[in-house]
Formats: sequence, C-alpha cells, structure tokens
Amino acid sequence: MDQLERAGPVDFTGRTVIVTGGTRGIGRVIAETFLASGADVLICGRNEPEQLPAASGRQAVFTAADVRDPSRAKAVVDAAVDAFGRLDVLVNNAGGSPNADSATVSPRFVERIIALNLLAPFYVSQPANAVMQQQRDGGSIVNIGSVSAHQAAPLSAAYSAAKAGLVQLTRSLALEWAPKVRVNHITAGLIRTGSAAEHYGEDAGAGVARVIPMGRMAVPADVASACLFLASPLASYVTGADLAVHGGGEIPARFIAAQDA
Repeated sequence: MDQLERAGPVDFTGRTVIVTGGTRGIGRVIAETFLASGADVLICGRNEPEQLPAASGRQAVFTAADVRDPSRAKAVVDAAVDAFGRLDVLVNNAGGSPNADSATVSPRFVERIIALNLLAPFYVSQPANAVMQQQRDGGSIVNIGSVSAHQAAPLSAAYSAAKAGLVQLTRSLALEWAPKVRVNHITAGLIRTGSAAEHYGEDAGAGVARVIPMGRMAVPADVASACLFLASPLASYVTGADLAVHGGGEIPARFIAAQDA
C-alpha cells in the first residue's frame, strides 16, 4: 500500500478508468493505483472477486464480462458511462495463456488465446473511442503487452503472435484516433505475481532475476505506474508508443553461460 500512497503527483479526480481483467494480479494493482490517484474505476472479469480493489478509502465498481464477446465488451464501456458519466482511460489488461505445445494444441485453444489477447482489446477499444471522441479532452487507451511480442519463447506460439499483433494494433489505432484519443502500449517484462511459479519455476522467479539487468523481476506496481504516466497529461504528446517496462530486457544466454563456465 505504501507504493499506492506514493502513486505520484498525477491527480485523476473526476476521471473514469476501465481496467479489464482488474480482479487480480497486475490488473488489480493497476485499478488500485488509479483509485489512489483519485479516479473512479470500473473493473471487469468473468467472476466477481471476493474483495474489490480499493485504495484511499475508495472502491472499484465491478461488472461481469467476457471481453472476447464484442457485445459484452461494449457493455463494459456502457456500464462505466452509466456509473460515472464519462470515460477517460481504458487499460486493456485482460490476457495471458498457459503453456501449450504447438505441435498438438487444438485449434479452439489457439482461437481463444488470440481472441483474449488481440481481439478483445479491439472490441473494448472501439466503443471506448466512440465515447472519448465526443469528450472535449478526449481520452487515453493503454494496452498491456508482453516481451513475448518481441522475443519468441517455447510453448507460447499463439500468445506471442497475439501480443505481436497488439503492438501493431496500438500503432494503427493511434494513427486513426488522434488527436482526441491517445493509444499506447506497454511491453511488460517478467513479473512476479501469485502465478509466477507456473512460468518461472518453483522459486517463483527468484532465480530468473540474474538474467535481468535491473537485478529483479518486475512487480505489478511497476506496470501500474507506467499506466498512470501514459494516461496522464504528462504524456499528452505520447501516442503510438511502445513503453518497455522490462528492467532492461534479458542478458543474452551466451554471457550467462560464459560466466558459469
């Protein structure tokens, strides 16, 4: 909570923010960070969490939605406008994928992963843009991506392809929707979350830190702070950008191997 209380000098009082997938993990911290900065926040997910994100004595509003369904994606935007009268920021955070062997994975799995990580951000962004374009000061869309968009990894073909598409979707929408609506992308690196062990080993990623120049994995607050910046007036001339929040990337394996030799 100390990091949330130090969210920064940006004041989002009177602003409305949607965070897809805001019930847990990175999305939950993003929601809490915007709440701590004064925003009204609506989160969505398929299931309501036992405890809603809260900060500074305020709580997010929840609406149930699978944003892979275009009609439900639009309903999320409608719910935010109905609740708060406007929409200023959309954070397309919902995404992810379990590991899958590309040689045997089913077509249905591939379709669902691409729908969640590439199509859903478009489905929510389109009605969000329609609202923002009508507002005097427009709005901001932030797409949460992954280093997998830029660097292939085993067992993640569908996910990596979808995330690579999200980078180009961001650039395309930024061109089309400027100057009223800014659209930016965050390339998130290796992040320590509750599910880190599934991807980074039983030490929850502690050993992975040695390949990251900054010497640690990211925490959700690192991504949340970047969202706050990109959505704020501090980034008023930033659109179509891909902001790397990955601690410098990964040290090439050959250098690690040479040190261990």
